[in-house]
Amino acid sequence: MTPATLLSTFFGCGYSPKAPGTAGSLAALVIAIALHHYLAFTPLHFLLLAAILFLPAVWAAGATARATGLKDPQFVVVDEVIGQWIALAGAASLNWKSFLAAFALFRLFDIWKPPPVRQLESLPGGWGINLDDVMAGVYAALVLWAAARFNLY
Repeated sequence: MTPATLLSTFFGCGYSPKAPGTAGSLAALVIAIALHHYLAFTPLHFLLLAAILFLPAVWAAGATARATGLKDPQFVVVDEVIGQWIALAGAASLNWKSFLAAFALFRLFDIWKPPPVRQLESLPGGWGINLDDVMAGVYAALVLWAAARFNLY
């Protein structure tokens, strides 16, 4: 397995036989829960993690897409990890409700693809693979942020 494939599949999560995108999001969520519980990571930390991972993810997703000849291989899930961590950045506090809401909202926006999420997919290579999930994560973060203003979690 090449370094690009290792990162783009998020260490093999993308090879899940069913719903690889959801598997990538779940992996990001499990890591987030552990980092919050053991290292007191805050929503801002997850935004920083997403930002740090972004350029390597663009490279890895683009390299994997070129190697396979596929525009957006289903097993490339590093973009879901980034989007999930961005979604968590919108939480006012991290608890089981906000983790669950961030997961559900991110998956909703990633699957629904409201504008400009779908349009971002048309960007070339790893940029399009990643930026649509970044935008889905931003939408999820905004809804999570607004929900906190109404004390919904």
